[in-house]
Amino acid sequence: MKINNRQFGEIEYEPNSVVKFEEGILGFEELKEFILISEKDGYFFWLTAVKEPEIIFPLFSINMLQDEYEVIDNMEPYGIVKLDKNPEYMSINLKAPIFINHTEQKGFQKIIDNDEYPVAYPLFVKK
Repeated sequence: MKINNRQFGEIEYEPNSVVKFEEGILGFEELKEFILISEKDGYFFWLTAVKEPEIIFPLFSINMLQDEYEVIDNMEPYGIVKLDKNPEYMSINLKAPIFINHTEQKGFQKIIDNDEYPVAYPLFVKK
């Protein structure tokens, strides 16, 4: 199967690689199927809607930032990244992570009721 968008061009994917979100993602509840694109040796992932390929969420693995983050069995937590041309202003949403089970290809978004996790956690530290 194929999708096409401006950022990546034409992308081929297998039907079994589609991650299904039963309830969608906040603000995009109507979109239930996504593919997760990664770059070789890259740190960012791109959650791309199958039906609307121009809708792309940049993700970063929260496990790379925090060892103590909330754990859900067999689910990897990702934060949606707010991109900026200046890396100092890039941030990650730790308050409403995306959880993905890579074995079952299922995902969901959850709002964490804990003030310890901000909506805009700086992704890079200023030197």
